[in-house]
Amino acid sequence: MSAGPAGVRRKLRVGVLATAVTAVLTLLCCVGGAGAFFLTELGGDREDPKLASLSCDPDYQVNLTGDMPRFAEYGESQLRNAAVIIKVGQDMKLPARGWVIALATAMQESALRNLANRKVSASLALPHEGVGADHDSLGLFQQRPGWGSVEERMTPSYAARKFYQKMAKVPNWEQRPLTAVAQRVQVSAFPDAYAKHEALAGRIVDALAGGAARTVEIAGRAVCDAAAGARIAASGWTAPLPGGVVSGFRTEARPSHDGVDLVAGKRTEIHAASAGRVLVARCDPDHSGRRDCDRDGWPNKGGCGWFVDILHAEGFITRYCHMIERPRVRPGQEVAAGEVIGLSGTSGNSSGPHLHFEVHHDSDRSSGGAENPVPFMRERGAPLGESK
Repeated sequence: MSAGPAGVRRKLRVGVLATAVTAVLTLLCCVGGAGAFFLTELGGDREDPKLASLSCDPDYQVNLTGDMPRFAEYGESQLRNAAVIIKVGQDMKLPARGWVIALATAMQESALRNLANRKVSASLALPHEGVGADHDSLGLFQQRPGWGSVEERMTPSYAARKFYQKMAKVPNWEQRPLTAVAQRVQVSAFPDAYAKHEALAGRIVDALAGGAARTVEIAGRAVCDAAAGARIAASGWTAPLPGGVVSGFRTEARPSHDGVDLVAGKRTEIHAASAGRVLVARCDPDHSGRRDCDRDGWPNKGGCGWFVDILHAEGFITRYCHMIERPRVRPGQEVAAGEVIGLSGTSGNSSGPHLHFEVHHDSDRSSGGAENPVPFMRERGAPLGESK
C-alpha cells in the first residue's frame, strides 16, 4: 500500500480566552507542568492568518469544481479527490467525523491519488493518477476485487461510498480512535499507519467543507465548537471538562505558566482530549522531593500532584494536573478520545480544586514544547469553557 506524505505541524494563531470568575477562583495557583519538566525558556504562539479566519458552517456543501485550497502536502488533483470523498459522505448524510476517517485512510493508502495497478491491465486503460503494484489493489482506497469491478474501484465516488458503507457497520465508530475504525474497514498490514494523517485530514475537511471538522453531532444535528467530555468533534478532539479558563497561558503575572487552569470542583471527571497513548500517570514530587499526592496541596508546594501525560497523533502531548487520587490509566495504555482518565482535585502546587491543562508539540514534554491550549483546542472544535 502506498504511504501518504507525513503531516506537517500546523501553525496556530495567538489567542487568549478571558473568562469572568469570582475572586476565590482567581486565587487558584498551580505549576506550569510536572516538577521534572520545569524549564525557563519561553516560546511564542505560532500564527496562520489564512486558517485563523476559518468559520464553521454545518450546512456548507463541498464544491467539486471550484478553486481548491492550497496545501503543501497535496496538489490540486489530490484535493479534488478529497472533495469527492467528502461530497459522498455529505450525500450519505454521515457525520463529518466519517469524512475525516475516510480522508485519513485514503491519504495513507494512495496519497489521495486514483491509482491503477500494473498487475491489473484493465486499470491502466482507465483514467488514473499513478500506478501501484500492491497485489490487485486499485483506486483511492486500494480496494481489492471483492469491493467491486475494476471500473468501479477506479471511480473515486464509488470507492468512497463502499468505504463509508463498511465504516458505518463498525460498532460505535464515531467514538472510536480513527486508526481502529480505518483498520476494521481496510484490514491493513500496517494497522497503526492511519493515525498520523488525522490532523491534516481534519484541516482539509475544514478547508473544503466550511470548518466541518469543528462540528460534533448532538441529537442528530451538527453543532460547531461544542465538543466536551464524551462529545467528540470530527477533528477527534474534545475539551477535558466543561469548566472555563481562570488562569491563562504564560500571562504577564505568571510567565512560566505553561498551560491553563480550568474551573472544576473536586471529583469532576477528566476526559482524554484525544485518542492516544499514556506516557505518564503518577504522583509528581514537590520541591522537597515528597510524593504525597493523596492530600490537598498548597501554593509554592511544587509539583503537579497526581498527573497524566498522553501522546497523540502528530506528536502532540496533553497534560492533566492536580488530580484528587491516582489516575485511572497507566503508562502504555491506549485511550480513546473522551475516556475518563481521572478526577479533578487540588494535589500538588495548588490553592483550590481545578484542572491544570497543557498542550505540547513535537513530542516535547518540556516547557520548550508547550503552546497555548486555548487557540489549539478552539481550532479543533473543542473550545475550553465554551462548550454548548
